[in-house]
Amino acid sequence: MSERSILFAGGGTGGHLYPGLAIARTLVRLDPTAKPIFVGAQRGIERTVLPASEFPHLLLDLHPLYRAKPWENWRTVRGAVSAWRALDALVKRERPRLVVGTGGYAAGVALAYAVRHHIPIVQQAGDSHPGLTARAFKRWTREYYLAFPEAGRVIGGDPSRFVDTGAPIEPPPQPLPDRAAARQAWNFPAHGGHVLLIYGGSQGSLAINRVVAEWVQRGIPENLYVIWMTGRASFAEFAALEGDRVRVREYLSPIADAYAAADLALARAGAMTTSELFAWRIPGVLVPLPTAAADHQSANARALQAAGAAINLPQSELTVDRLDSTVRSLLSAPGEMARLAAGAAARARPHAAETIARRILALLDSASR
Repeated sequence: MSERSILFAGGGTGGHLYPGLAIARTLVRLDPTAKPIFVGAQRGIERTVLPASEFPHLLLDLHPLYRAKPWENWRTVRGAVSAWRALDALVKRERPRLVVGTGGYAAGVALAYAVRHHIPIVQQAGDSHPGLTARAFKRWTREYYLAFPEAGRVIGGDPSRFVDTGAPIEPPPQPLPDRAAARQAWNFPAHGGHVLLIYGGSQGSLAINRVVAEWVQRGIPENLYVIWMTGRASFAEFAALEGDRVRVREYLSPIADAYAAADLALARAGAMTTSELFAWRIPGVLVPLPTAAADHQSANARALQAAGAAINLPQSELTVDRLDSTVRSLLSAPGEMARLAAGAAARARPHAAETIARRILALLDSASR
């Protein structure tokens, strides 16, 4: 049984790497002849994640475009030239049938190489406003797998290539765990009140943490229970705020234990975060990361608010008073909470990784006939 190599190109951030890993693992589960191979940057998150994974990989001296410091772009050009040579050796050895772009500067050179050598490409677009790499290769992309259906309007072109898959995540168990039991596992009452999950991504968010800390010290609503992930770097600063109705953790692993108990979340607006929340039917008060590339998290939050799945709360407007009033208004309006939960459920695509993997396998099968 011969292997079918598939090149995954992308990284720099977790939002561009973890979707590829989810798709690759699903491919292997569905078809043991599939052989995913990852290409990423030596300076991205993949330098620590990929060596611990089960997949072969190649880390290249890739750099983004230095828009604010254009005189530094010699690094980008030099890295692209060396990466091209390394890709040439890899492709000659592995002969990939398809290249899957998952975004970020780490994907650009591999997609360009694929186009030049007539290797079919598909792309997973993770945000409502896809980045430069996703848009630059639209002429040659067979299919786009969209985490946000709004992204199709930004990319443009033939709409038949856009597949509203959602973001590839680890799907929650079905049926969802019993919420009463999940709350008790956190030593909260099984019934009554609401549980708010607070986390600013895997590293935490100091901007969110400081506002939450002042809110907790001032006094959260009486009928509210909080699971608050601070991130490891700032846990020591906030750990003393643990109380009867507040659980402070440096990290949530598995985060499923927190999702199972939560009714509402205060979180960033990355595609993976929001996709996981919605798969668990949890509406969010989203605080977009203002320094995200091309401010894509703000675009995500606006799109999800327009879809009735979340509330957009820009970081510039995140104050203790604003946070308190937003949460209190939701807790006092069961109809609004139910509307947001229904909007979150409508955006849920928990089986995105399998949907994408099956489409990739169909493309490989059609190419081999």
